[in-house]
Amino acid sequence: MSRRVKKPLRPAGDRPKGARPYRGSKAERPAQRPGGKPPARFAASAPRAPKPAPYIPEPEKIVAEPPPLPTTVQTVVVTADENNMRVDRFLEARFPGLSFSHIQRIVRKGELRVNGKRADSKDRIEEGQSIRIPPLKLDTPKVGGGTLSEAATKTLRALKDMILYEDADVMVLNKPAGLAVQGGSGITRNVDDMLEVMRDAKGQKPRLVHRLDRETSGCLLIAKTRFAATALTGSFRHRSARKIYWAMVAGVPKPKQGRISTYLAKEESEDDTIMRIAKHGDEGASHAVTYYAVVETSAQKLAWVSLKPVTGRTHQLRAHMAHIGHAIVGDPKYFNKENWDLPGGIQNRLHLLARRIVIPHPRGGVIDASAPLPPHMLQSWNLLGLEHDRFDPIENAPEE
Repeated sequence: MSRRVKKPLRPAGDRPKGARPYRGSKAERPAQRPGGKPPARFAASAPRAPKPAPYIPEPEKIVAEPPPLPTTVQTVVVTADENNMRVDRFLEARFPGLSFSHIQRIVRKGELRVNGKRADSKDRIEEGQSIRIPPLKLDTPKVGGGTLSEAATKTLRALKDMILYEDADVMVLNKPAGLAVQGGSGITRNVDDMLEVMRDAKGQKPRLVHRLDRETSGCLLIAKTRFAATALTGSFRHRSARKIYWAMVAGVPKPKQGRISTYLAKEESEDDTIMRIAKHGDEGASHAVTYYAVVETSAQKLAWVSLKPVTGRTHQLRAHMAHIGHAIVGDPKYFNKENWDLPGGIQNRLHLLARRIVIPHPRGGVIDASAPLPPHMLQSWNLLGLEHDRFDPIENAPEE
């Protein structure tokens, strides 16, 4: 069905490179404030689209568990859905019961082969390639039916305090800024290791379904069963999961609603690893698409933006906002504005929140969870007089 699109109010040359206007439907535009006119950047309002139906448990429904992990060497062929996936993500999607450490171990030892050659966990696979997979096994449960240690009890309490939503299959955690999702060089505490204390009576450990950067706070989806892990991973792969982020950026993006479409490739140095803007066809380059909308501004120096990633590339939102000249405040990797000082009272920490996640529940219905602003972002919003309880103008942005 076609729809009318208003002509832009400014010449195309004024738009940020890589962005084109996204003006949204009437359902996405804010309602008129009492006693005043609607903001100039939005047209007249219409009723917001209703939220998806929440998940209603169906305890009587029985769903079969996925088949057990292979106990002998097997060779599989990469499908069209798996094209361009990283090797480690491919293994996670095929075998949700595997731990991160086990995946890294079999890849590092060269037990996994792509078309007969050793592969790195970050390598991308292609449709039609043959992958040799060694015998696999679940990690031995570390927590039995006994009493938890004092440290484990403290970890369990910390996880419980993070829970935004939970049922028999799924948890959504409010990950704090500064807590890593997985282990790595110099990381002593991470969510994946913390989940060891939540193994069930059968020894099943809750599994990560996606990731957030260490300094990004907000909604982190966790599968509590192998069945849920398989279903939720499939939802991410087929882009039926909807994620909304909030950020504070330097300056005010023009146009105030838009779409950023680039290719991103990893650039590694001795000191750091970042994602650079690449060209189609560059080695390791992946297409990345982000919708953005300005929610409120502060003296034209700062803007609160709502972001919707269509794809899920590493550092995508951070690299995209820096690309259009409006880097996220406090970003140690991508904020490169010279002679730019933070307003007084605002902490120099990454101002990026995984605000909301909406995804089909493995047993029917929809999971819809939202995370509050973390303390350092709430402090900034309060200092600038921004209304953090406002609606989100991009929550219904179109899919790619």
